[in-house]
Amino acid sequence: MLPPAITSHLRMRRRLNAGKSPSPKLTAENYDLSKQGGGGGEEIKSQKSNIFSSSKNIFAMCLAFRIANSLLIQTYFNPDEHWQALEVAHCIVFGYGHLTWEWKKGIRGYLHPLVFALLFKILAVLGLDTPWFMTKAPRMLQALFSAVGDLYLYKLSYALFNYSVANWAVSFYYESRGLVLGLSCLLDRLMYGSWVIVPLNFLKFNFLSSGGDYYGTHKWHWYFSQGFSVMLFTFLPFAIAGSIKSKCWKHSGLIAWVIVLYSLLGHKEFRFVLPVLPIALIFSGYALSVMARPDSPRVMRKGSSNSYTKWPSKVAFAVIFLLATNIPMAFYMSLVHQRGTEDVMIYLSKEASNEKVKSILFLMPCHATPYFSTLHHHLPMRFLDCTPSEEKGIPDESDRFMLDPVGFASELAKNWSLPSHVVLFESKERLLKDFLISRSFKEIRRFFHSHFKVDRDLQASVVVHALND
Repeated sequence: MLPPAITSHLRMRRRLNAGKSPSPKLTAENYDLSKQGGGGGEEIKSQKSNIFSSSKNIFAMCLAFRIANSLLIQTYFNPDEHWQALEVAHCIVFGYGHLTWEWKKGIRGYLHPLVFALLFKILAVLGLDTPWFMTKAPRMLQALFSAVGDLYLYKLSYALFNYSVANWAVSFYYESRGLVLGLSCLLDRLMYGSWVIVPLNFLKFNFLSSGGDYYGTHKWHWYFSQGFSVMLFTFLPFAIAGSIKSKCWKHSGLIAWVIVLYSLLGHKEFRFVLPVLPIALIFSGYALSVMARPDSPRVMRKGSSNSYTKWPSKVAFAVIFLLATNIPMAFYMSLVHQRGTEDVMIYLSKEASNEKVKSILFLMPCHATPYFSTLHHHLPMRFLDCTPSEEKGIPDESDRFMLDPVGFASELAKNWSLPSHVVLFESKERLLKDFLISRSFKEIRRFFHSHFKVDRDLQASVVVHALND
């Protein structure tokens, strides 16, 4: 009896071959032969001549791309990429850093930060804990993990739509998930000092008590009308076409289930549905592969009376269209959009190394910049707190500042220890210019941040003011 993955593959092959000229049938009897090289010789020969036939080649290409991408990125996407991983790891290894309120509530797990803590420890032992390595090394490590994910995404798509290699690939994925969950629970017990079931606490806070609504809400249809469709961008029509043509309803249903489930929550973010994005891209690949099938129309090669060659005009147009729309967007989002908050911390880290920074106040929405993990100097720093209140309707410091910047800053100045540097967005800096001048601050640097508004007022640039000597 064939394994389930192979049986599923056979059904898929029968659908794909419907309407074609008769060909050797892939059955239970000849499956092992075709897999080992006996039977289906043309297919095996084609695979051997294909650069994608070797897992090592695929992994090498994915790793090279991911490392280049990790070194290229200069922008800031989401606070959690710093505050819930690198900042925690920095605190564990170097003894200083900021743990957000989630760690006091036990709704964050230590497994992910400990991976980077090990990396930071190695850098410290080798004397490589410089600002450059502290910012780039975690991204390169994550590039390694991403490349492994890319490889198994390829294997999964190959298993679904070609001969099956999914027995061990898919098994590896699901078995490893169980091991990771168990390891995570043990690490949380060690780091928290008591048994803390993070997934349960996360479920209670986000699903049962709607705690995430504190950070803003969207309409129920946001993932359908904006979130997931924006993530797919120009791949959207190909993903829909591939889903319909492949008739892989289980995987289409999985995407729908995840989106519907998260749509029930008031608080929505792009990253929540990232796990099903690869499946949608598999469907996009399927749509392109159908367009390039051997039974598609052929045209006569110029200068030949009896030789015909396939000219995949539809595929060529589709690929050019996807490259033309996605590559410029990728460069823009990686190099331009929302880069100011990264640039300012790298600048302050260099200034701190030259002993030009004594303390820093961030007058901007909470967690708007990286923190100690990028600065990597044990200096007094202050940002506006946004810990959810136990009582609904009570604004936090960040909200109060956004509502009345001048009033909040004037009140704060009554009890502050005068900082040497103040960091704020240009939109609020205009309102606070007189306040800063009256306290002997002057602008010393300005960093471009964004061309357009994302969730708040236009944050065109990040401005640094320093105390006059």
